[in-house]
Amino acid sequence: MLNTIARGGAVVAMLVAALLPAFGDDDFPIVGTYTKDEACKGDAATRADILVTITRQNIESSMGSCIILNKRRDGRTILVQLQCKMPGDLTIMGDATFTQRDDNALDFDDQDHTSPAVLHKCSP
Repeated sequence: MLNTIARGGAVVAMLVAALLPAFGDDDFPIVGTYTKDEACKGDAATRADILVTITRQNIESSMGSCIILNKRRDGRTILVQLQCKMPGDLTIMGDATFTQRDDNALDFDDQDHTSPAVLHKCSP
């Protein structure tokens, strides 16, 4: 009987461990397409120089292509560690924050505060 209970507990523990990463990935609500510092309407919605695409693994913009190495959520703020390929074949690593606003936009800031921006979500 104890052996059966122990095996059942082990199966439950394995299932929980397998499912936890999936729940963690769902805790990344900023996935989508955005425009930088302009509402995503009309011409702005098609301007490649201001489009930003965020997936669970990457961030793509005219400034570079970034891989999300780590992410953590603290309330309405998402903190990410990035590895980015910039023009000129330059690779940089750094941290950035995305703070969700009530108007469905994101306040973006990098660790050195060199490129703050407001990202306006485009409709799906």
